[in-house]
Amino acid sequence: MQSLKDKAVLLAVLAHPDDETFGMGGTLAYYASQGVDVHLVCATRGEVGEVDPALLQGVESIAELREGELRCAAGVLGLQGVHFLNYRDSGMPGSADNHHPQALAAAPEAEVAGKVADHIRRLKPQVVLTFDPIGGYRHPDHIAIQRATTLAFQLADNATYISPGGELPYQPQRLFYHTISRSFLWMAVALIILSGKDPRRFGANGDIDILSIAKEHFPIHARINYRVVAEVRDRAAQCHVSQGGAEVVKGGQAWLRKLILQRELFSQAWPSPRRGTHHTDLFSGVF
Repeated sequence: MQSLKDKAVLLAVLAHPDDETFGMGGTLAYYASQGVDVHLVCATRGEVGEVDPALLQGVESIAELREGELRCAAGVLGLQGVHFLNYRDSGMPGSADNHHPQALAAAPEAEVAGKVADHIRRLKPQVVLTFDPIGGYRHPDHIAIQRATTLAFQLADNATYISPGGELPYQPQRLFYHTISRSFLWMAVALIILSGKDPRRFGANGDIDILSIAKEHFPIHARINYRVVAEVRDRAAQCHVSQGGAEVVKGGQAWLRKLILQRELFSQAWPSPRRGTHHTDLFSGVF
């Protein structure tokens, strides 16, 4: 990473506790290790995530448990701040939780975008990260926060929008969408088929269609090599005990991740990238 003349700030806007680690944890840990102020806006506390009841001893709710896991991971990754939007986890597509009055997926997009824009104005990141347009694997909350963040990126610099806290307009310089390696997904499809299972019915509840996701294409404009902080990312994953963090690090998929990952991929959403754009540093050309 090039030497920065001014203070670099990176903001990730995501949906649930664990998104910050399992999705782009390597990138967040890498930039934190380089002296960048890395912040996370998390829309929910993962209220409807599946959790072993034994883990709820001593806590009042799944939300409290998962917030604690997130704060553990944030400390390991080196994040400067974690900021909640206080919406409720909407669950997977078709679940009753989609329609809960506080559900993120049911909230007006403009309302969510306004809250994200307020954080952008206050934190003043040069670079903003969120999900790709299908939210990685079509989770309603991932899609909702991706759309709201895309709107907020422009809203933050719109003088007609008045922040409740009085923050002045501010325009970040880059917006990137994190996306999953298609090589990894196609390898996963092959392994699922070889195991005798249906890649269109993946996950504990069979509600993730890995095959259709692998067929989606998003242009890659940035590849961030996080090998130097891979161990940090793995330790952060272990904080998310309720979501299988230990299995991610030590389970059957660990060897595959080490073989073809340790790079996280991003599609540049703004400004429109020139043909052939290929960043190895999200801040290149920013300062």
